[in-house]
Amino acid sequence: MKKIFIILFFLSVGNLFAQLRSFNQIFPNIAAEARTAAFTQDGHVSYYQQAARDSLLGGTASGIPSQITNNILNKNPGYIIESINVFNCDSANLTMLDIYNAIGNVRGLRGRLYHSVTRGETIPLFEDATRIVSQSQTSAIPDPAPARTLPSSAETVYIRLKDANFGNTFYRGEVSIVQNGLSYSLTNFRAMTYFLISVIRAERFTAQLYIEPIREGILIYSIAGVDISDFAANRIDVNSAIAKRLAVITAWASDEILSRINK
Repeated sequence: MKKIFIILFFLSVGNLFAQLRSFNQIFPNIAAEARTAAFTQDGHVSYYQQAARDSLLGGTASGIPSQITNNILNKNPGYIIESINVFNCDSANLTMLDIYNAIGNVRGLRGRLYHSVTRGETIPLFEDATRIVSQSQTSAIPDPAPARTLPSSAETVYIRLKDANFGNTFYRGEVSIVQNGLSYSLTNFRAMTYFLISVIRAERFTAQLYIEPIREGILIYSIAGVDISDFAANRIDVNSAIAKRLAVITAWASDEILSRINK
């Protein structure tokens, strides 16, 4: 009887693992250099201006759900940043509920560091991070307790991030289960300003994450699109500024997920 139980256990684990896609199934035509970079700490990053979906690594030739890239491309942004990161872990024991609860910890974005070229030092990108009531009511509210079930439909949350460069910034977060993974987007619903000068108008910056457990670990495909004022574009490295924010958000998501696996 004990032998039968052991056999059934390993069969069930094997079936679960078999349901997970591999990196090569999702990105069958990716260049070897990009694939190698995706498995490093910094991941693979690409920069575009006015990109078409066919030119994206997460575009039509990939297994990334079309709505992930369309969420960015439909806004026709002037700058697009794309990244692919794979974080090594035992993904067979990870559920969508684990991922959903992980990204619910908005306060985990607080204090995450990045290197500021302007200041010449490593500083927190987001000095504070909290949920707020709504777009019209910006009072802080706590993160919720871990959910016991996934939401039955797409969910919207509202977030205030105190940005090192832009001061208080306000985002609408949208969460949904898409195919094999979870979609999470952040869009600014108020203009982002620098010394009272509007740098990014409302609704013109979106960071989009797609998170999927794969055979090699956790895949986080990220893409951000932004339109930025000429005043700012002529004075800063737009690609670097957006890539750093995308990297911090991706690192937050991965750390929160991995912490749940290790509990």
